[in-house]
Amino acid sequence: MTGPRPAAVPDGRRAELAEGLAEVRARIAAACDAAGRDPGDVTLIAVTKTFPASDVRLLAGLGLTEVGENRDQEARPKAEACADLPLTWHFVGRLQTNKARAVAGYADVVHSVDRARLVTALSDAAGRAGRTLRCLVQVSLDEPPPQEGGGRGGAAPSAVPRLADAVAGAAHLELGGVMAVAPLGADPLPAFARLAEVAEAVRRDHPSATVLSAGMSGDLEEAVACGATHLRVGTALLGGRRAIVR
Repeated sequence: MTGPRPAAVPDGRRAELAEGLAEVRARIAAACDAAGRDPGDVTLIAVTKTFPASDVRLLAGLGLTEVGENRDQEARPKAEACADLPLTWHFVGRLQTNKARAVAGYADVVHSVDRARLVTALSDAAGRAGRTLRCLVQVSLDEPPPQEGGGRGGAAPSAVPRLADAVAGAAHLELGGVMAVAPLGADPLPAFARLAEVAEAVRRDHPSATVLSAGMSGDLEEAVACGATHLRVGTALLGGRRAIVR
């Protein structure tokens, strides 16, 4: 008796990812239709935390080349394993200053800039690597706002303009816009509406900072309704989190 063909597992996984991608694309299209927006103005980022580099390759084959990672220890080997692919790597997790040099070596966009010390660390690291990093200011939508370095990260809305100025003025960084995560257990719609106001204020001083990164698997519709340009989707696209990255 012969066993299953070795190609059966990756073929099956490709079908799973294709189905997940189609469903997420349909949700985005419906949300854009409800908001009177063009789906082409919304970028989908596949957050591949805990999933293997083989999934990144399959997604790239399906046409999804924006990849997000939360942790440097996972992101670096995946970026190396997929260096032959035309991918854009987004670092979307909390970032410690001592990891700035590593992240600056492979990330194209850092979504989680929330303090001045990180601006300095990333600019210095990008300069040493001969690169320019696109950075987003992470905005805390929690009430009350966290102390610097606390909670899930993010700068208080009142601190965002000064931090945006610092990113824009850094030698090796480019200000892309803002990012936020909806507060736990709260209605995401008013939170994302506040984020849209912060984003508009940043654009008044920095017209090219057009990115509004908001919305994940459970709240992408609310994010689209409030003007999100980038959605960070993991579970709805790839399935439940896996314990081991292969």
